[in-house]
Amino acid sequence: MIAGTLLLLSALVLSPSFVAPTVQAAAIDGASINSEGAAAVAATAPRAPSVASLRPHIVWKPIPFGDRRRRQMGAYSKRHYGVWRWKLTGPEAIVEHYTTGTTWHGAWNTFAGNSKHLGEYPGTCAHFIVHTDGTIYQIVPLWIRCRHTIGLNQLSIGIEHVGRSDAEVIGNARQMNASLKLTLWLVAKFGIQTRNVIGHGESLQSPLRYERYPAWRCMTHVDMSRPAMQTYRGWLRDRARSAGVPVGPAPAWVDNGC
Repeated sequence: MIAGTLLLLSALVLSPSFVAPTVQAAAIDGASINSEGAAAVAATAPRAPSVASLRPHIVWKPIPFGDRRRRQMGAYSKRHYGVWRWKLTGPEAIVEHYTTGTTWHGAWNTFAGNSKHLGEYPGTCAHFIVHTDGTIYQIVPLWIRCRHTIGLNQLSIGIEHVGRSDAEVIGNARQMNASLKLTLWLVAKFGIQTRNVIGHGESLQSPLRYERYPAWRCMTHVDMSRPAMQTYRGWLRDRARSAGVPVGPAPAWVDNGC
């Protein structure tokens, strides 16, 4: 059943109506190449797409993230990463999640509540929630750290998908279309390599992971595991190539002994 769904979705994802627009280079007239040929060739080389052209429609629904929560995030970063900081600068990774719920506002309420998690403040959050109908909600600015993945909050953007399983999320074409558009835009905006677009369930094997608490070294969740993310990254790479966005090398996983 899942295999059949993925085959159908692969056809949808790769169809012309499903992919991001391509950027076409101007044709080169061989007769016009003369002493200024090098400049002509350079002028007609494929150009990177405009980041703005890749940005999907995003609905701004911010959760409260005032001075108190920012100080909590700074203190959390000091404990877990060694440096007091609440700002997210130069993100290097994107972590995909699912909410285990059925509504975007249920996840929004959880993140807005700022309740202790694992005995610590601030509460959990992500930067985006992608609803089942394809609506993208941004709930935290991209320059603020969110607590969504142990060991990676200091350098990653978090994207939540409303759903209760990998198969449910990957199998929703409208949600995947929106998610891939969002992720591709973020990849292009920040120069993030596609190999660093990972699922929460893959975080333990990320070479970027860093966690100072020994008791938390092997802690993670299982949402968006390796099989689902192999499919997701494949679709993302196809879109990136079509849009002229650099793909980069394949993932390089590490064995951290967990």
